[in-house]
Amino acid sequence: MSAAGSKRDRRDAAREHAAELRAAESRRRRRRRLIVWSSTAAAAAAAVVIALIVSGSSPARAPRGSAAPAAALGPEGMAVESGTVLAANTTDASGATRDGISCDTGEGAAEHIHTHLAVYVDGRLRPLPVGIGVVDPSVEAAGTPDAFAQATRCYYWLHVHASDGVIHVEAPTRSTFTLGQVFAVWRQSLSSTDVAGATGKQTVYVDGKVVTGDPSRIALGPREDIQIDVGKAVPFRPVDWSRSEL
Repeated sequence: MSAAGSKRDRRDAAREHAAELRAAESRRRRRRRLIVWSSTAAAAAAAVVIALIVSGSSPARAPRGSAAPAAALGPEGMAVESGTVLAANTTDASGATRDGISCDTGEGAAEHIHTHLAVYVDGRLRPLPVGIGVVDPSVEAAGTPDAFAQATRCYYWLHVHASDGVIHVEAPTRSTFTLGQVFAVWRQSLSSTDVAGATGKQTVYVDGKVVTGDPSRIALGPREDIQIDVGKAVPFRPVDWSRSEL
């Protein structure tokens, strides 16, 4: 066999091996989601059976404050949130600085935390759109639970990659950032009377504790759960960070 033929064979073998690795990783991701979904569903079913045995009654509507139904995991290992988005992604396409938040070609690492935001309007979850703070986004698997936005131009220090409500804080310098700055990057309103155009009485939770005042001043913390109810109050619903590496 010629040297050229041998090199081609090695290249072909390497490409086939790489393709096999990618396929194997894809299968592992699907299995992980299936395992999580199956175990969660089984646990929920067992809880229902136990409750019926203890009470001796027929199934009834879930009480207020019960956990939300299990959802598929997205690319960040967090539950994907479905429903009508709170507002469209209106991030400034120019990448201009907004409320002190710059847009850089890379994601900063000096301050690197993740905060979850859930907004309920009249009792219904209104998810954040994919791509807040991601300028000229390229969205992989758009319209699916695996949707993931990556910038082709720049990232604001505060941004959202997926449809899981997770705000990424990735800044080149250490600082405290606020929820109001996220909305400034998004170019949406946030005050004690208005959340991206949704108006009404507000109930605001931070890690399960009710807070009062202007929600725009809430500081973003690591693995912090922020929930804002507009109109009808919804009991605090924490998210599960345990399956994510964020």
